[in-house]
Amino acid sequence: MSKFVTKEEYIILKEKLKKEQKKVVLCHGVFDLIHPGHIIHFQEAKSLGDILVVSITSQEYVRKGPDRPYFNNEMRIKFLTAIEYIDYVMVSESYTVKDIIEVVEPNLYVKGKEYEKAEEDITGKITEEIELVKKHGGDVHYTSGAVFSSTKLINNAFNTITDEVREYIINLKKQYSFQDIQNCIDRIQDLKVLVVGDVIIDEYVYCQIQGLMSKDTGYSSKFQRSEQYLGGSLAVARHISSFTENVTLMSIIGNEKEIHSRLLNELSQKIRMDLEYDETRETIIKKRFIVENIKRKELDKIFVINNIPQHVMIEGEAKENFKDKLKDKIESFDIVVLCDFGHGLIDNETMEIIEKNAKFLAINCQTNSSNLGMNLITKYNKADVFALDQKELNLAFSDNNSSEEKLLLKLSKHLKGEGWLTKGARGAEGISEGEFYNCPALTLQVVDTIGAGDAFFSLASIAKKAGATIELSTFLGNVAGALAANIVGNKEEVEKVNVMKYISTLMNI
Repeated sequence: MSKFVTKEEYIILKEKLKKEQKKVVLCHGVFDLIHPGHIIHFQEAKSLGDILVVSITSQEYVRKGPDRPYFNNEMRIKFLTAIEYIDYVMVSESYTVKDIIEVVEPNLYVKGKEYEKAEEDITGKITEEIELVKKHGGDVHYTSGAVFSSTKLINNAFNTITDEVREYIINLKKQYSFQDIQNCIDRIQDLKVLVVGDVIIDEYVYCQIQGLMSKDTGYSSKFQRSEQYLGGSLAVARHISSFTENVTLMSIIGNEKEIHSRLLNELSQKIRMDLEYDETRETIIKKRFIVENIKRKELDKIFVINNIPQHVMIEGEAKENFKDKLKDKIESFDIVVLCDFGHGLIDNETMEIIEKNAKFLAINCQTNSSNLGMNLITKYNKADVFALDQKELNLAFSDNNSSEEKLLLKLSKHLKGEGWLTKGARGAEGISEGEFYNCPALTLQVVDTIGAGDAFFSLASIAKKAGATIELSTFLGNVAGALAANIVGNKEEVEKVNVMKYISTLMNI
């Protein structure tokens, strides 16, 4: 039998090993680059039993950042099967090793000594893994060999990060330790956050382009599948809910029962939904027609169809109820995160209520094809923090000639607050008291840029309220944006554990 076995194959093998009373030892990790520390680890693990099983986290579940693992499943399996101490190699199809523990039922689960203090585990999962091992009659052992880092070796020996990012991280580490950053992010959990903004359902229709129509100039495409994701303020609330459990979303949606059910099923466990229902209009749905690129991961968007009404302003009983609740509850929140997508929820009276009563106000006012030039951030008079992109900054002052820094400074003075300019592949720039802070794009690997700006805004804003400097909050926003750019649409939120793992990867140079 090959050293590499599937879970199904191991279940059959397990019965034989039990009959022979073999002591099975399990090691698990990413094992992206095998180094002397791993060899010593495996050697010690093998000496503790008869059979050594080593499992790796499958590449789609590795949470070390967009560029990891550096080596795919096939290569990592080859590395491990070549090591004489290892008897069997398996792949875990999960973010944790639980599926492997359930199948292998090891007599001994072996980890490196760096995992001995469970409270220092970024994922927070080591305790659960140990409990599961013991549930199946096993025990845990920590090896005593020197600790090396595959991440550090890859960062320094392979072309995984640019020289610009490397230099930036080296300078960042002079001011902030990993523990400093973790402490800041942990403080977010105490914040009580109100998210206000337009609700959007993003629908992705996957197609295969067959060519141009024979009698016209449009594309002829074959339908493959469609998926819907929770976008707009829903996406922002989901991102934030990964960092604090005290998140409330206030908005107005249409009266579609299927959408109500979906929101309750998917969000009610994580977010308090304080919604008004308007029977006179539909919930905004943006339908994007997508082609999956065969040669690279990035999705190609062909065109978009939406159901945004000609008269976007929301009026009537639902709007009055929404404003009354906003007046009544807004002062009980530590921060108001305002997501103004220009689809009718935010009128002058609503702006006045928020600007007057929010203890700390974060604003993202977006320009899109349906409101170009009509939803400018300068309609607001104040914000503690704000975020926008290059086009939105130019439109805000009808100025394509002045420098970005000049316009960003002008906007900061207008809103009397700090803020961020997101610049895509050029990273992001923060401003505070007239000083500028640049952070390069942390990865150029992109699957889908939709939602990356919302992720940046979400984490940068709550980090700033939790005490981060503008420099640190710019970095954290860029981390969230890089992770979101490798998620299709708003299919998943940017999770705290993924942020911390990616920061650990970046700082390990």
